[in-house]
Amino acid sequence: MKKSIKVLSYDIGTTGVKTCLFGIGESIELLKSASAGYELYVLPNGGVEQEPDDWWNAMRETTRGILESSGVSPETIDGISFCSQMQGLVLVDRDGVPVRRAMSYMDQRAQSQLDKGLAYGLQIAGANVVKLLKSLRITGAVAASVKDPVWKYKWVEENEPHNFSRTYKWLDVKESMICRMTGEFIATPDSAFAALIYDIRKGKEGFSADMCKLLGVNPDHLPRIIGCDEQAGKLTKKAADDLGLAPGIPVFGGGGDASLIGIGAGAVAMNDTHVYWGTSGWVGTVVDKSIVDAGAMIAAIVGAQKDRFNYFAELETAGKCLEWARDKIVLNEIRGIEPTEVDKMYSRMTQKASEAAVGSGRVIFTPWLHGNRCPFEAPEARGMFFNISLETNEKELTRAVVEGVCYHLRWFIETQEKKVKTSEVVRFAGGGAVSDLICQILSDCTGRVVETVKSPQTAGSVGAAVLVAVGLGVIGSVADCKKLIRADKTFSPNTANKAVYDETFAVYKKLYKANKANFKKLNGIKD
Repeated sequence: MKKSIKVLSYDIGTTGVKTCLFGIGESIELLKSASAGYELYVLPNGGVEQEPDDWWNAMRETTRGILESSGVSPETIDGISFCSQMQGLVLVDRDGVPVRRAMSYMDQRAQSQLDKGLAYGLQIAGANVVKLLKSLRITGAVAASVKDPVWKYKWVEENEPHNFSRTYKWLDVKESMICRMTGEFIATPDSAFAALIYDIRKGKEGFSADMCKLLGVNPDHLPRIIGCDEQAGKLTKKAADDLGLAPGIPVFGGGGDASLIGIGAGAVAMNDTHVYWGTSGWVGTVVDKSIVDAGAMIAAIVGAQKDRFNYFAELETAGKCLEWARDKIVLNEIRGIEPTEVDKMYSRMTQKASEAAVGSGRVIFTPWLHGNRCPFEAPEARGMFFNISLETNEKELTRAVVEGVCYHLRWFIETQEKKVKTSEVVRFAGGGAVSDLICQILSDCTGRVVETVKSPQTAGSVGAAVLVAVGLGVIGSVADCKKLIRADKTFSPNTANKAVYDETFAVYKKLYKANKANFKKLNGIKD
């Protein structure tokens, strides 16, 4: 058994791939990293797609770049793992080739499929009561969102029968790249759970035949399930030649971003809470049983740790709101910074925001630029600036964007507290956590102590590397990584600032309800 290893991890995000090379022994050390971006295709009918070849090409570019700049020999790499966006739909043929573009987790064109499949008859939280109760009993959740992948699957079946007929397996994002690397069709438990047809009951873990029948899924389309820290296969010669690696390197199952970012932030003990701010945002708390708040669209999801769940509340657009502000609010000196230049973008944007007073002149921004999932499901919701005056300036607008995201993250924490105990000290990860200003605003707004780790934007990659270390026996379990991942910075709440945020947060929570009918009217959704 090796005492130290080198691990290559790929973090496949919404706007780009971050590839990291780690050394793991007595600690986890980032040896080298590289990023490459790609397109997100937003369609007028609510579709959001990506090209799987773009993911692969970004992986190839960054892998070769890391090897060249680090001087590390490909033969010394002990394992490969993944962290990726989740709830995508990648339909592939028998050769593992996608039959169409991947449908992103953000895709929301399957409303009619959701309505026909779930939202009819006597309902609770928008779902047929019989199907909801059966789904909760089997999966611990329910596919009640238009963005859930089963409805994307049904959308392709109904609208693209030719592509559907060519489908051999239904994969998620990282699984499609694992297939390209190894030729194996697999899913990890967290990805399988995210499809919302996975049986969480003890002794029955796996895709559920009953759920497939209930929702009209062909079970032959489903891959075999392996553990997140298990080998999926070994790197083929064809894939190795393309990536510039050595054939035969073990490729592990890895995990989704919702599973691994908390691990990479060191939030792995019971009731540890972490906050993530990347393109999307969320709050996750470690729990030991299935918990569902159907009304608030929060559920305990299966993660990478055995016998643990992640009680999870998601915001569709967090860092994406800052990208939008960069491009749409007239801040000319910030235009042209690429999304992959995380440190530079957040530094320049938050410098502007820091010049505005706490509370942004009482201007409130709602970060629902692509609808909202929880604590209310509202694909028709949109962002807005509320309470603008003649005196409002671009600095206040920029700060309001930051504060608006923090208000929503606070809402998540307070909603989770109704069901579970969240931690008083939260770990903060993602691109937003590179900014001291955002960290302090998050602390002031939530009233929690906020801790960050070194390179918080690579937390998902760290989590992926931990799984290889477990799989190769370098550490005993995922929980053992806590001693390797320590806090780098700590931010404590300012009570005076929190008083300002308490007042504006009370207004923030009322804005959707006050404008619900208007959102539906303007965005073409009828009651």
